[in-house]
Amino acid sequence: MLLVALLSLFYSVRDVECDDTHSGRDTGGAARTSCRSEEENMARQSNTCAGNLAFLFALALIAARVPAEASEEQAKTVEFNVKPGGVVHTFSEGIGEYECSFTYASQGGTNEQWLMSVGLTDDNRLFSCSVWRPQGKSYLFFTQFKAELKGTKIEYANAYSQSAAGGQSDVPLKPEEFTVGESTVTHRDGKFSAQLSKLTVIGRTRKDEL
Repeated sequence: MLLVALLSLFYSVRDVECDDTHSGRDTGGAARTSCRSEEENMARQSNTCAGNLAFLFALALIAARVPAEASEEQAKTVEFNVKPGGVVHTFSEGIGEYECSFTYASQGGTNEQWLMSVGLTDDNRLFSCSVWRPQGKSYLFFTQFKAELKGTKIEYANAYSQSAAGGQSDVPLKPEEFTVGESTVTHRDGKFSAQLSKLTVIGRTRKDEL
């Protein structure tokens, strides 16, 4: 469970855009001459992205046993457009024999830029996938969605109406709004509120069953 939580948290914040409020500030002579003063000033920036990313990245590496110098064969993040119009679209990305696909239909607004991250632990036992809008909240009206992992059995999954960005936190959907199967996460007809901004899924590979 610790691994699941760390991976989910890591994917939630890894692409949050940060507002570097101190980079252009004139701190005066004291800041230029005192390293301690500068460090104390920076420490008070409790919501800075750099600190959060460094901390979570270190935890994720330890818990997931992913080497620090991970290659594209172990992790990748790709951009894609979520298109309204009511037509069903599917976007997929994978690593080796494992694949994550995101199928959806939405209406209203214009194209939105989303991200998909997939990762595989170095022992090939866990495959993770996260799909989200980096700006935080999608303004599209989703009529359906499905995330599917191929080659794994889902151990953890969650869906969110808002993803963490700009100081905002993840806002999960109600449990009754979606259903989790062995390989898929799908909306639930009549229960889904049509708001979706992020999906996180982690599956255990067949290699772990051998």
